[in-house]
Amino acid sequence: MGRGRAGAEQPQSSALRVARAIYSAPASRRERAARRCRPTLASGAGGPAGGRRARAAGGSRGPVPAPQRIEAAAGCFLQGPHFWHQCSRKRAFQIAKSFLPILEWLPNYRAKEWLISDIISGVSTGLVATLQGLAYALLVAVPVGYGLYSAFFPILTYFFLGTSRHISVGPFPVVSLMVGSVVLSMAPDEHFLIESINATGTNATGTLIDTESRDAQRVLIASTLTFLVGILQVIFGVLQIGFIVRYLADPLVGGFTTAAAFQVLVSQLKIVLNVSTKNYNGVLSIIYTLIETFEKIGTTNIADLIAGLLTIFVCMVVKELNDRFKHKIPIPIPIEVIVTIVATGISYAADLEKKYNAGIVKSIPRGFLPPEPPKVSLFSQMIAASFSIAIVAYAIAVSVGKVYATKYDYAIDGNQEFIAFGISNIFSGAFSCFVATTALSRTAVQESTGGKTQVAGIISAGIVLISIVALGKLLEPLQKSVLAAVVIANLKGMFMQVFDVPRLWRQNKVDAMIWVFTCIASIVLGLDLGLLAGLLFGLLTVVLRVQFPSWGGFGNIPGTDIYKKVKDYKNVIEPEGVKILKFASPIFYANIDGLKSSLKSTVGFDAVKVYNKRLKALRKIQKLIKKGKLKATKNGIISEPGINNEAFETDEDPEDNQDLQVPTKEVEIQVDWNSELPVKVNIPKVPIHSLILDFGAVTFLDIVAVRSIKTIIKEFERIDVRVYFASYQDNLISQLERSAFFDDTVRKDMFFLTVHDAVLYIRNQMTYSDNKDPIFEKIALMQESKEPIEFTETSRPGDELDVQEEAMRRLAS
Repeated sequence: MGRGRAGAEQPQSSALRVARAIYSAPASRRERAARRCRPTLASGAGGPAGGRRARAAGGSRGPVPAPQRIEAAAGCFLQGPHFWHQCSRKRAFQIAKSFLPILEWLPNYRAKEWLISDIISGVSTGLVATLQGLAYALLVAVPVGYGLYSAFFPILTYFFLGTSRHISVGPFPVVSLMVGSVVLSMAPDEHFLIESINATGTNATGTLIDTESRDAQRVLIASTLTFLVGILQVIFGVLQIGFIVRYLADPLVGGFTTAAAFQVLVSQLKIVLNVSTKNYNGVLSIIYTLIETFEKIGTTNIADLIAGLLTIFVCMVVKELNDRFKHKIPIPIPIEVIVTIVATGISYAADLEKKYNAGIVKSIPRGFLPPEPPKVSLFSQMIAASFSIAIVAYAIAVSVGKVYATKYDYAIDGNQEFIAFGISNIFSGAFSCFVATTALSRTAVQESTGGKTQVAGIISAGIVLISIVALGKLLEPLQKSVLAAVVIANLKGMFMQVFDVPRLWRQNKVDAMIWVFTCIASIVLGLDLGLLAGLLFGLLTVVLRVQFPSWGGFGNIPGTDIYKKVKDYKNVIEPEGVKILKFASPIFYANIDGLKSSLKSTVGFDAVKVYNKRLKALRKIQKLIKKGKLKATKNGIISEPGINNEAFETDEDPEDNQDLQVPTKEVEIQVDWNSELPVKVNIPKVPIHSLILDFGAVTFLDIVAVRSIKTIIKEFERIDVRVYFASYQDNLISQLERSAFFDDTVRKDMFFLTVHDAVLYIRNQMTYSDNKDPIFEKIALMQESKEPIEFTETSRPGDELDVQEEAMRRLAS
């Protein structure tokens, strides 16, 4: 023992010696000690040489003894500012890496292994991004050249700030369509009607439209919206609320994207047909567009229709071949690029615009436009739409990024992704771009062609740059119907989600309902309102499932301490005189009535009604005793000998409150409420003496639930049924204490760790209890008093009213 204490005191004495040395040594000596301590810090006590000597002597690289660790720590303290300067530099570098993830992965880039793959992937992805940028600009209702800017600028910032190595940043049809709906609502054609003298464009009905001013205004609106979306995303990232995307459940996203695909199909259908229609927006806009499109289908341009149908057919067939033989084809066939080149050549050679009045791209800006600030005055008109666009764009990017992060075993930071896309949208918004996220098909191309990091992304941006600077002029003869067909061909994956509904219905009908409701709402109401409606419907299903949770009476599997639901298992046995209820939900104001209802169903009676019936029986017994028709003895309540027993009076008989002055004496009697009474009052039987509430699934209680549970306890206590709690969460006790739940009646010894513990305790108590009736005192008081005792029927104790009832009483008063 003495040796153990000495060993325990050794670190303390060593620390004291070090402390004395620190405080008593002169400054020069402390500096020398600090220099000596640096190797100690690096290699443990004794420095590098000491470590080598120890290992040479047969020692192992084990933990440094406590005294030497303390001396090493003291030496670290002696280093003073030098040590803390090193720590601060390291900490600053860690912070920099958290905001600039490129500092994490670029120094570890394996150029010999990855560079060739990234170059091949970047070129392939860049070609696809160029065409998709042109095509998705049609969804935004801006000139197609601005789609190239949107496929270029966001990649530059995401390369430095993003945490996903595989996603291809740029336009996405769903988000582009959401941006386009805002653009069309704020800058419809009707706002740009001009006289024929100043006309720069003409629609199909002969109404003249200033297309140059209209396009300029739409570009300004799209870029301003992009800037605002970026600001919101940065705010969300800084506030660390990336968790908000968790409320977009997979069924909700599936239904929303499918509806968006249908919206995209309808919006591109009129381009494939080259039919001019009004730009509808809002509720039922898709229905109005379809109606007008089919009304004017007779004006279809045959050249555009044929080009569009051929493009859709060829692209879908080759994409199917790419998917089916992806293990045999090293690089997917870039069919969009091939089709575009061929279609551009045919259009240029056949002069389709002049001969067949085909709709072509016409003009693609060459080079870059100077950056422009957003029009802040428009923020108020687009704030609601920008919020939904910011969330949807982030959700799509993160969901795609997580798929590839899981596949290649790395992690992405959701909050950093918010910041990365936010800054990308702010930056690209200044260069007349529209909102960027990621496209599933483009990301699949980047990954399947061997892309390892965002180096492939920056190379794809280089390909788009070449198109902007040099190749844009070559694509001007390209038909718009071909671009629209490319968009439609890329919707196949979204439409295939419809086949998820039967599977969802078999697995979870609520999730299937969320999918269908969100899809229909997004088609009918529009994407922004549809997303909101789907989100609210999904939250409503959660609330309803919590408000009406599963519950049931539990019984014991013989010979074990396991308890299962009585309805689901045949061999379980309920303990005699004990009912066990499990309520599988948090308990709060919305489902407290459900708890009370499940209690009544489990025990088979209403505790309040039982108590009131007993009080009514006691009043009748008192009245009959006063009249002399009944006599109270220790053996029970009997009739006087020789007197006709008139005690069996009906429930409906009026009560006589007259004082009959019948002399009585105090006699303690026992009332067996489960036997036949000498008064005609129908009193429900109470076959139990204990009730166990299994709170294993109760994660929290609100103040209404606490008060109601306390009331339930007292209601059952009044009819001699003890209430116990089992399997409670640890946080519930402290929560109940803060809510003033415990008192002389409700004590902590009512709580047990498991249901079986509570059952064993109840059996032990019943073995040694006297089973005295709590009504004895009332009977004794009746025998002693000549005045009728006032019995008040209440639905619950007056001081335990629910919060809602108290509020209603205050309002009524």
